[in-house]
Amino acid sequence: MKAFPEKLLYITCIQGEKGKHDYVATIDVDPSSPTFSQCTRSSPSRNNLVVAGLISDRIYVIDVAKNPRAPEIIKVIEPKEMHDLDLSAPHTLHCLADGNVMVSSMGNAKREAKGSFFLIDTKEWKVKGLWSEDSTNFGYDFWYQPRHNVMISSEWGSPSAFRTGFSLDHVSEGMYGQSLHVWDWKERKRIQTLDLGNEGLMPLEIRFLHEPTATTGFVGCALTANVFRFHRLEDGKWKADKVIDVPSWKVSNWALPSMPGIITDILISMDDRYLYFSNWVQGESGNRHQRHAPSSPSLRGQIYAWGGACLGGVTILEDNVKAP
Repeated sequence: MKAFPEKLLYITCIQGEKGKHDYVATIDVDPSSPTFSQCTRSSPSRNNLVVAGLISDRIYVIDVAKNPRAPEIIKVIEPKEMHDLDLSAPHTLHCLADGNVMVSSMGNAKREAKGSFFLIDTKEWKVKGLWSEDSTNFGYDFWYQPRHNVMISSEWGSPSAFRTGFSLDHVSEGMYGQSLHVWDWKERKRIQTLDLGNEGLMPLEIRFLHEPTATTGFVGCALTANVFRFHRLEDGKWKADKVIDVPSWKVSNWALPSMPGIITDILISMDDRYLYFSNWVQGESGNRHQRHAPSSPSLRGQIYAWGGACLGGVTILEDNVKAP
C-alpha cells in the first residue's frame, strides 16, 4: 500500500494507580526529526481527537490542529449528559458522514449492563440523543458498511462486573456477553442477533474488510481466545463461524492450571490480505493470512512479547512454547 507515512501518533495512556490521571501522549515517529521516537507532549481538516472515558463517563475533545505537538483539551462533555439518556461506560467512537460522532456505551446510569449508542453534535460538542431506541443486553464495539446498509456490534460485559476486576464468577452469572448484533443502518433497528455460544465469550473488536463492497469481517473473542468470521448469506441473513482457535498453555504457579490467550484486539491490513491479533495474557501477536481463504486463515507468523509468564515464577508446561 502506498501512503504518506505518519509523523505523529496520539496514544491513549491508562494509569493503573489511584490518584493518577489518564492522558494522551504525542509520539514523534518522523525519522528525520530530532525528537524521533520520543514522547513530545502528554495532554491533560481532522482537527479534533475525541476520547471516551470508560470509567469516568466523560468525553474529551482534544485540539490536535492548533499545535499538533502539544494538543490540548478544548471541551469536556460531563457524565450528566450521558446519564440523562440512562447511559454510562462509553467505548467506541466513530465520526459519521453527517458530521456527528457516534458512540457506543455499555451500561445504564446505574452501571448495569445495557448496550446502546448515542450521537454527539460536533458543532456544539453536546450529546444530541440516542442513535436508536433499541438496546442490547451488552455493548462494546461497532462498525458499519453503508453500501450494504448494515452495522455489526459486539458485546463485552456489565460495567458493574468489569469495574471491580475480572472474576470467573461473573462469567457464570451471565454478566458477560457472547453475541453479535446486526443492525439496519438507515432504519437504526436491530434485525438479527448471532449467538456465538461458549466458544465466543466476550466478542470485542469488530473489523470489516477495507474493501467497501465486502460483506465479511472478523471479531476477536477475548475469554475464549477465538476469532469468528461473520458474513452475509445469499438470503440476506448473516452468519458467524469460528475460524481461529488459540490454545491455552498448561502452566504451573499461576492463578489457573491453564493460561488462555485473551485476544484483546485484531487488525486487518489495508490490502485485506493479513489479519493480526494480540493475545494479551500470553503476550503473543499472531499474523494470519486470509485473503484468498477468509473462511480458513492460516498462521504466517508470531511475535512473542510475553505477558503472564513474565510475572515471575510462572512455568510454561508446553514443549512447543519457549519460556521468556
